[in-house]
Amino acid sequence: MNHFYVTTPIYYVNAEPHIGHAYTTIVSDVLNRFHKLLGYKTFFLTGTDEHGDKIVQAAQEAGMDPKTYADRISGLFRETWPKLNIGNDYFIRTTDPKHVRVVQGILQKVRDSGDIYFSSYKGLYCIGCERFYTERELVDGKCPDHDREPVEREEANYFFRMSKYQGWLIEYIESNPDFIRPERYRNEVLSFLREPLEDLCISRPRERLNWGIPLPFDDRYVTYVWFDALINYVSAIGYPDGPLFREFWPSAHHMIAKDILKPHGIYWPTMIRAAGFPLFRSLNVHGYWKINEGKMSKSKGSVIRPLDLVPIYGLDAFRYFLLREMVFGLDANFSEEALIQRINSDLANDLGNLFSRTLAMTSKYFGGNVPPFGSQPDAMDQELMGHAREAVQTVIEEIPKLGFHKALISIWECINAANKYIDHAGPWNLAKDPAMKGRLQTVIRNALEVNRTVAVLIAPFMPSTAEKMLERLGVVKPIDELRLNEDAAWGSLVEGVPVNKGEALFPRIEVKESGKMPEKPLGRKGEMEREAISIDMFQKIDIRVGIVKQAERIPKSTKLLRLVVDIGEERQVVAGIAQHYSPEDLTGKQVVLVANLQPAKLMGVESHGMVLAAHDGNVLRIVTPEQTVAPGAKVS
Repeated sequence: MNHFYVTTPIYYVNAEPHIGHAYTTIVSDVLNRFHKLLGYKTFFLTGTDEHGDKIVQAAQEAGMDPKTYADRISGLFRETWPKLNIGNDYFIRTTDPKHVRVVQGILQKVRDSGDIYFSSYKGLYCIGCERFYTERELVDGKCPDHDREPVEREEANYFFRMSKYQGWLIEYIESNPDFIRPERYRNEVLSFLREPLEDLCISRPRERLNWGIPLPFDDRYVTYVWFDALINYVSAIGYPDGPLFREFWPSAHHMIAKDILKPHGIYWPTMIRAAGFPLFRSLNVHGYWKINEGKMSKSKGSVIRPLDLVPIYGLDAFRYFLLREMVFGLDANFSEEALIQRINSDLANDLGNLFSRTLAMTSKYFGGNVPPFGSQPDAMDQELMGHAREAVQTVIEEIPKLGFHKALISIWECINAANKYIDHAGPWNLAKDPAMKGRLQTVIRNALEVNRTVAVLIAPFMPSTAEKMLERLGVVKPIDELRLNEDAAWGSLVEGVPVNKGEALFPRIEVKESGKMPEKPLGRKGEMEREAISIDMFQKIDIRVGIVKQAERIPKSTKLLRLVVDIGEERQVVAGIAQHYSPEDLTGKQVVLVANLQPAKLMGVESHGMVLAAHDGNVLRIVTPEQTVAPGAKVS
């Protein structure tokens, strides 16, 4: 049996799941479902990366210890994927004990072979990337990925002798053109490798960073994030001698976004070579999602959360848009206008119309049962069957080549051909002439057959819609048991089986005449659907008006301010509003404060309360009384 192993990156738990995470994971899900459709035995891995400087910093700003914070954000990822109909086989966390054991085992093996050594290093360090940069790698003195100036650090650390494998890696990539795809990213990695390759710092002193996996040969240090995170791809499947590792590793395909190309294209292959096991099959790299032609940005409030979109527009509409809109490897733009246009045009008008009219005519002319082929196929019938065969072949060819949009275009060409077939065949006219009953049977049967073929072909992309279509066509086979060579074959429907007319697959979304989108605000729906609480519970919250007496920035934090607030007594409060207010803006200003929260420590500063503010995704404004009231006045 053929095998297929697909992985997403393990997502860093310093942010909630967004559209970029969703795209990589949905693409991986499509590949996994497609290979099942071909009869492969598959394994699909995703998970979360939970160690490093950024996690500690994010946890401090949230007032939590790193493990509690990682548990919370990892839980959000774990809960999100089933809601997007993503069928991963395993969810790995880098805090899992079995992962820790594998990381330490590989570290020890590479150390024993002489490829890890101890040395001092001074350089420019980006906290965002958790790596050192050379001057030539910076853009205008700033990190190319985070647009901030790195800080100078000097440390004694352990290093992986990565430079030793530079020549080998160049030769391997040049000899295996499909190892890194698309080609532009293969060329980018080769461009990196034309410069001298420096050895990789793989540790951090525990006195500076205790949140990580201790080195097995020196417990004063924890391993650097990449020598931890990348190993998840083998620790999850039982490296070094587990049955899943032996079965699936030779067919491993990594899916990533372009921001982590260098670690996956250079660090990981050289680590594998040093550890002495075979390389993965391919590294597949996609571009960024831009929001209304601009880069996604948490600080600008332009991060799109998939679970805000799905309740408004539908799960399969969301999946279809991402897969149809992005050319794999290039950047793509997300806007609600474009999403609605795709839904109304492709899904409601094309697919939805074909399915609805076919079932309606089956109900009207044949009592809702699949008719037999009543006549020999003519040229028009042969042309329709040709479109279906071409769509099947294109899907088989394009999905393995990452041409998801091309596969969908081909399916939609078949859908459009089927709509034209019905228009030209005119079953409503055939039904008027009893002598044309055989021809009417053939036309309706062909229309039903093409709908079944389309349902099978869209199953990897839109599994819920495919399942719904097949059920209503009388196909009783579970979607996970479909096989392309059997279930996409023309004539597979069973004569006489009842079909279910049902509701429209994709109702049109009406846009108001003003051109505005539906009234449900993007990115806010989940926050408006909190669980109801009783009045007694609300009355337990002590909300007071206060005056800010002092305000100052907290060192090493871009988000936090330390405030001293007079609420009849002075309270020290830490507020995450530094990106929206300067200390000078706040001094003397009245604020509204939750006064009976348990104290929390953020960035080492104790906070005794929470300042209330409103945030619409773009602008944050503190809540303040309309007129001046006495400090300590109760809000109710």
